[in-house]
Amino acid sequence: MHASTFAALGEPKRLEIVELLRRGPVSVGDIAGTLGIRQPQVSKHLKVLREAGVVEDEPVARRRIYHLVPSAFEELGDWVESFEALWERRLDSLGDLLTTMQATRSDAQTTPEEKEGSP
Repeated sequence: MHASTFAALGEPKRLEIVELLRRGPVSVGDIAGTLGIRQPQVSKHLKVLREAGVVEDEPVARRRIYHLVPSAFEELGDWVESFEALWERRLDSLGDLLTTMQATRSDAQTTPEEKEGSP
């Protein structure tokens, strides 16, 4: 996982651009209009996203159309999934501890007569 990906996605406006591009390819002008920011600002954000490998652009007539790079998000997803096993082990350990604590508490609350089976 590249730190540049996190740095690029960590800025709120860039994250908004990524969310917009999730719907499909969009031109710089359309991004600016949709998000209500000026075109030069959009271009600067797109440059950071492009350098991080999150978006790519292609010229169509006199416009540049941007789209997401799926492999960047697959890599991000793989990195996040790598923590799944760690958390599953920790949650399983927590469940075992809670079960043990509950059993200990139940034993402590049982009277000696109940333990012996006497009425």
